[in-house]
Amino acid sequence: MWVAPTTMMLCTLLGYIDRQVLAALSPTILSETHMSQYEYTLAVSAFSIVYTIMNPVFGSFLDYIGLRRGMAIAVLIWTVASVSHAGLNGLIGFAMARALLGFGEGAAFPGALRTAAEALPVNKQSRGMALGYSGASLGALITPPIIIPIAQRYGWRFAFLLTGFLGVLWLALWWRVARPPFLHKQSENRGPLKIQWPDLRERRVWIIVSSFGLGGLALGVAAYLSPLYLNRALGLSQADLGHVLWIPMVGWEAGYFFWGWVADRFAANQDRPVRIFVLLTILSLPTAFMTLTHSWVVAIALFTWSTFIADGFVVMSLRVGSRIFPPDRIGMVAGIGSGSWGAVQAVIQPVYGAWFDRQWYAATFISMSLLPLVGTLLWLWLSRPQTPSASAGTSSTVRAVRG
Repeated sequence: MWVAPTTMMLCTLLGYIDRQVLAALSPTILSETHMSQYEYTLAVSAFSIVYTIMNPVFGSFLDYIGLRRGMAIAVLIWTVASVSHAGLNGLIGFAMARALLGFGEGAAFPGALRTAAEALPVNKQSRGMALGYSGASLGALITPPIIIPIAQRYGWRFAFLLTGFLGVLWLALWWRVARPPFLHKQSENRGPLKIQWPDLRERRVWIIVSSFGLGGLALGVAAYLSPLYLNRALGLSQADLGHVLWIPMVGWEAGYFFWGWVADRFAANQDRPVRIFVLLTILSLPTAFMTLTHSWVVAIALFTWSTFIADGFVVMSLRVGSRIFPPDRIGMVAGIGSGSWGAVQAVIQPVYGAWFDRQWYAATFISMSLLPLVGTLLWLWLSRPQTPSASAGTSSTVRAVRG
């Protein structure tokens, strides 16, 4: 039963390799292409904007067309996009390539959640989702120590060509795995294709947006801006980054499995796990103290901690979403979550990039630690039961958020 979720783990791993190559090599690429940190974050935001849109689209698309064909189409698109980076030299080209990458990668996390739902029993689905999502952190973990030495020997453009080869390998594996007995056979859909967009008037949509998008903010900062902070503020060279950038991703990787276990153990039947969200909020605050030290060791430890805690927001928001939405919209649930994360990144990355150019590092990390608090407060307000009588016959939270 774990074959298909493991294959989806390899998919999200591939996706994050394709994303992280640019971040890991950003000091070298910015130096050779003469882009500023602000322009770099604009290119990152181009990815985030399209990624935001395509997550709910691909989530609904996978719910309709099925995982096998839908994921094959998506990975083919983002493989072409990743390879195209090898021929680029400036902001416009990188922004267009990142946008196409975001278009294809919009399917990755909806596919991972959909796979867990199709391959596993209910009491294992959070761990199955954690396994599928963990490829992201694993990809971010292994990319710097592997890609940086390759780029130093063969050039940064060759690193992007390598990602295309990996994409072809995954497509061949997926075509073999994405069928019974590894996945349940889906009934054929009839009638014209209809994408089910999230209804923005529903409170349950915003429940996921607030907890996933704002709670998971640190993952984007650790992935895209930690190399620049360690390089520009703390003096680590591009070669040094190859030895240490993997460390925060260990927290990211461990966080998915730990919080997946917590969700299955303590929140499997809860629509409103308040204590866990409050705990996560408190644990996200230490990152505010990042600039009080000039030690790269402490900075790495704080980045590691921030990714570990951000995973908790991701896992718990999806667990809640899978309970308050019907099973046939599970792909859309993941799309809402990842799309909201992309939207937050699209807004915040250019702001942080401009702050980095001005060396306003304290403002960056203080706001990064406080935005999960804002998300939790919104989540508490949005998920509250509206009426005392709502509990009759079904969960009060489910009834409340449908209104």
